[in-house]
Amino acid sequence: MVSGDVQVARLSLFFSDPYSFPLPDGHRFPVEKYSQLRQRILESELSGLVDLLIPVPASEAQLGRVHSAGYIQSVLQGTLTDTELRRIGFPWSTGLVTRSLYSVGGTIAACHAALSVGVAMNLAGGTHHAHRDFGSGFCVFNDVAVAARAAQAEWGTGPILIIDCDVHQGDGTASIFEDDPSVFTFSIHAERNFPFRKSSSDLDLPLPDGCRDEAYLDALSGVLDGLLHEVKPDLALYLAGADPYHGDTLGRLELSKGGLAARDDLVLAACARRQIPLAIVLSGGYASQINDTVHIHLETVRCAQRHLIEFQQNYASTRPEVD
Repeated sequence: MVSGDVQVARLSLFFSDPYSFPLPDGHRFPVEKYSQLRQRILESELSGLVDLLIPVPASEAQLGRVHSAGYIQSVLQGTLTDTELRRIGFPWSTGLVTRSLYSVGGTIAACHAALSVGVAMNLAGGTHHAHRDFGSGFCVFNDVAVAARAAQAEWGTGPILIIDCDVHQGDGTASIFEDDPSVFTFSIHAERNFPFRKSSSDLDLPLPDGCRDEAYLDALSGVLDGLLHEVKPDLALYLAGADPYHGDTLGRLELSKGGLAARDDLVLAACARRQIPLAIVLSGGYASQINDTVHIHLETVRCAQRHLIEFQQNYASTRPEVD
């Protein structure tokens, strides 16, 4: 209980079995992390504190607010060229299509839940390298962009802030919302990492190779409060990438697990204090030991659950009605 008769809601986590889809042996994308994370949640103290919910897959109409009709049909019908598939990094399959639609749907659902109770999470998502008419870097459709447009079109949400803390710049998201004042894109990332041709976010914070906990947290805290004050978002989407971790094979930064947990706490606490609903997505994570990636994502779930009470205390009396 928060106070009086106000009951604290359980944290909504969106997950579907298609999040884990078949890939060729030896593929470097750690698709097993999704099912392993769900299992770790069920085996932990979190099992009694969260609700694992199956999202509705994204519709073509929802995708069409962000992606071109030609690209959507090429993905759905399996007519992407070899060059396009190499850029994405996955072979085409019906499993890839199903996974992509459910993953985007999970982020849409997390945004809807966050607008109702303050914070919610998709146990996938963060596909920020997908552009309007092509995919890239293990990203087929841009879930955060599609979810942001859904919030605006379907629920009348005002300004939206995207807080991208993946180790790679969110180039697709930045390109999609270029010159759109209704969505503010912020990316803190490794300067010399993929993508090597970057788009321009509304605010980019590139960091040098080898950046460690203190410098990273100083940089993030130095801009976060100002961003929340300036944008005054009705909704924030947080890409909680595990790949700034020092053991990540595709990173270039040197954050510890404790540093990443502090990053999560910084973002969650700042939004909770300001009554800004927050939808969290996992984004990247490619540690040489998959258990490290799963552990980092699990700590993000724990952080969200801890802050749920604070969100409820601050947000319950002011939350809008969301159909």
